[in-house]
Amino acid sequence: MRRVVITGIGVVTPLGSALPTFWENIRAGRNGIGPIESFDASGMASRIAGEVQGFDVNAFITPKDQRRMDRFTHYALGAVDMALDDSGLDLEKEDRDRIGVLVGSGIGGLRTLEIQHGILRDRGPGRCSPFMIPQMISNIAGGLAAIRHGLRGPNFAVVSACASAAHSLGGALRIIERGDADVMVSGGAEASVTELGVAGFCAMRALSTRNDEPETASRPFDRDRDGFVIADGAGVMILEEAEHARARGARVYAELAGFGMTCDAYHMTAPAEDGRGAARAMRLAMADAGLTAGDIDYINAHGTSTPLNDKVETLAIKLALGEERAREIPVSSSKSMTGHLLGAAAGVETAICALSLHEGVVPPTINLHTPDPACDLDYVSEGLRELPVRACLNNSLGFGGHNACLCLKRAE
Repeated sequence: MRRVVITGIGVVTPLGSALPTFWENIRAGRNGIGPIESFDASGMASRIAGEVQGFDVNAFITPKDQRRMDRFTHYALGAVDMALDDSGLDLEKEDRDRIGVLVGSGIGGLRTLEIQHGILRDRGPGRCSPFMIPQMISNIAGGLAAIRHGLRGPNFAVVSACASAAHSLGGALRIIERGDADVMVSGGAEASVTELGVAGFCAMRALSTRNDEPETASRPFDRDRDGFVIADGAGVMILEEAEHARARGARVYAELAGFGMTCDAYHMTAPAEDGRGAARAMRLAMADAGLTAGDIDYINAHGTSTPLNDKVETLAIKLALGEERAREIPVSSSKSMTGHLLGAAAGVETAICALSLHEGVVPPTINLHTPDPACDLDYVSEGLRELPVRACLNNSLGFGGHNACLCLKRAE
């Protein structure tokens, strides 16, 4: 079986949109949540979000092309460009038929839908933009990334809610493993901090309403958590067949060694209370990587800060690894710092896992002040922990019962 490694990372996040800045903030346990500034949220039950910081769209896309794209595509193309640059790939020397793109999004061009619906309502159908449909569709980010860089390998999009980027990375792993490509540009992008997006999640009562304390609103595994904090951004990895990377002398962050996916087949939005679907995804990912529970040194949890998710995921980790081993393994939720990037979450969190393996550290869970008795694992609440991580799991759980788990190993 062909092995797959991560050689490039690009991120656009509420904690910065350059990899060094983002990683410094993650290591320091900084908060990326604040009052919503991109629109008037005064009428919303939840008025806080993780809005993107430090992203200069003009550095990546011309003003003319910006007007033809939704914001989620801006983020995706920026992350793709940064990941390619970080990888050191010289595309002029590569066979671009052997390089593909698989970038997912949970929702796609939501802001475009809002704007164009307003135009339809106020000015009539003849005034809607001819770019409306290609701006909205979730696959356009990957399509435009391929056009931009001439990448003619496999290219499609995964839409599985908050598991979209995990399924994208897992799918890209499989494509390289079976020899259909040598390099895949993969991850996720999302831009749902919009009036319609926030209103919809507020109607579900899914979001935190800790509006007066945005810096402590995202508090995974805490007894007083009251919902997730919506966030925007993108996370993109350059996945490369190991021998291909070695031949060009690439710097390798980590090996993407395993992938597991299941479905709860239980409820539209709630995870199955027995945690068995998520646990099975973790076991499948470990088996795919040729590892056992004893090999896992860190878990990057889905950890959304919702009452149901955190309790069920804790149970699932115990089921997957055995309760004794589960209590020995550090588990942290980076959503405590970034908020929940929905379909882009696993792209950003896989970057965190790769850097944790590369540097031998485990990032913290912030805002965990009063542990929930049902959440009784080691959530690294004291701050960054130095630990020679050999292998880790990255969990993603999406509406519809979609469970995905990626297993990463330290690069040899």
